[in-house]
Amino acid sequence: MTLVGIISDTHENTPLVVRGIEILRKRSPSIVIHCGDIVSPPTVERFAGLPMRFVFGNNDFERSGLKKMCLELGFPEIEDTLVFSHAGKSFFAYHGTSIRVLNEAIDSQQHDYVLHGHTHEQRDEIVGKTRVINPGALYAAERHTVAFLAPETGDVEFVDVAP
Repeated sequence: MTLVGIISDTHENTPLVVRGIEILRKRSPSIVIHCGDIVSPPTVERFAGLPMRFVFGNNDFERSGLKKMCLELGFPEIEDTLVFSHAGKSFFAYHGTSIRVLNEAIDSQQHDYVLHGHTHEQRDEIVGKTRVINPGALYAAERHTVAFLAPETGDVEFVDVAP
C-alpha cells in the first residue's frame, strides 16, 4: 500500500525535526510533503534521502537558500503551492497562509486531498469529495505530530513526535 508522509511547521525545532524524520524513515513513505515553515536551508538538509516535496510557509524568509538547498539535494523546486498526482489521486499542498487560497482549493473540488499547515493544529476533514489534512506542527503546538495517509483507502494516522 502506498503511504504519504505529511509534515509541517517545523520552524527549525531541531530535536523534534530529527525525531520526526526518524518516524518518517521507519514508515518508508513513497512521498513526503512538507507544508511549509521550514525556516532555513539546514532544516531541508536533514530530509536528505527522503522522497520530499516542499511548499513555502509564511516564515520561510530564506527563499533563495531554501530553493538552492532543495535543488542541491535533488528535491523538486519548492513553490508556494503544489499540485500533483500520486497513487492515482489528485493532491494540492499549500501552507495555508491565505485562507482564501486554501478555501478556493477545497471548494474547487478538483483535488482528492488538500494538505496544509499554518494553524499548528491537526485537521482531518472531508469537504464534499475532498479530504483536508493538516498534520499538526513540530513547534508551538499542544501536540507535536506528523501524519501518514494511505491515499487508496483514505486512512489517516497522526503520530506523536515528542517522546
